[in-house]
Amino acid sequence: MIDNKLIELVNITKRYGGSTVIDDLNLYIRENEFLTLLGPSGCGKTTTLRIIGGFESPDEGKVLFDGKDITKLPPNERQLNTVFQKYALFTHMTIADNIAFGLKIKKKSKQYIKDKIKYALKLVNLDGYENRMPDSLSGGQQQRIAIARAIVNEPKVLLLDEPLGALDLKLRQDMQYELIRLKNELGITFVYVTHDQEEALTMSDTIMVMNQGYIQQIGSPEDIYNEPENAFVADFIGESNILSATMVKDRLVNILGVNFICVDEGFGQDTPVDVVIRPEDIDLVDPKDGYLTGRVTSLIFKGVHYEMEVMAGGFEWLVHSTDMAPVGTEVGIRVDPFDIQIMHKPASEDEAAPVQEPESW
Repeated sequence: MIDNKLIELVNITKRYGGSTVIDDLNLYIRENEFLTLLGPSGCGKTTTLRIIGGFESPDEGKVLFDGKDITKLPPNERQLNTVFQKYALFTHMTIADNIAFGLKIKKKSKQYIKDKIKYALKLVNLDGYENRMPDSLSGGQQQRIAIARAIVNEPKVLLLDEPLGALDLKLRQDMQYELIRLKNELGITFVYVTHDQEEALTMSDTIMVMNQGYIQQIGSPEDIYNEPENAFVADFIGESNILSATMVKDRLVNILGVNFICVDEGFGQDTPVDVVIRPEDIDLVDPKDGYLTGRVTSLIFKGVHYEMEVMAGGFEWLVHSTDMAPVGTEVGIRVDPFDIQIMHKPASEDEAAPVQEPESW
């Protein structure tokens, strides 16, 4: 495969006081990729973005852009622009002047600036808004202007730091699709920071899950959701049933005292493991047909599906199904072997998972 690495972070470490926020992080970002940095507050994702943007300097390691060391280069000399959660629009300027701000600093011609404003507004579906003031726009419209202001500078990379966090749910969903469209039309690299799992799964080509300064897993949305490397990733990405189990041998795991056929190999014999089973992958069947039997203890209608809790084998299973079983119903639990994901138990809670690159890398 052609090496199209655009950005490389090499052995990046960042400390604040006596606290290590990022610990020996290695990452590369490909040209035209939509990479999302995902994790809880304080995991190091925004610091990583700020190091890429030049707003923070690493204590150790280097940042490469197109193979060149830009670690000490200031933000305005990097081929990238940043869109923050707080839109930072100039409230005393018209929309046109906001968008033109960076171009005027670069001393572009009036006609060039006029053409670029028109192009950018059309791209973000806000034609004709040139003479409006920022405070007359909705939150979603202001965010689009902030993006328009960034893209007129023709950056090779657009950095977005939780840009949809201040929007309501409907606007946030609309803007997710807008960002996907913009990425496809512009053909530039997007690096996106969020703690919202749905945003990451919806928009990304690649997701990097972080926790306590470590990379936990890098992969496609499908890889991250369907093949989590550890219990942290499984629990953070969507809802999961996570259980301690024993790998009896290849393709056989003991969960809650019952042997389940699975498809995983290479974990050894009688090895303690973690198991993740997604709620939508559990089939509720007649008790005589189940691997485990239990009783429905809770039922909530979620619109698309029913969410049920089933006490079975001393564990409260979370189940999502389009079929409803009333509270108190005795049921059997079955799981397809392909839907049982086996994971190594980490040595410690913040241990970095071994990173496996997706096949497409």
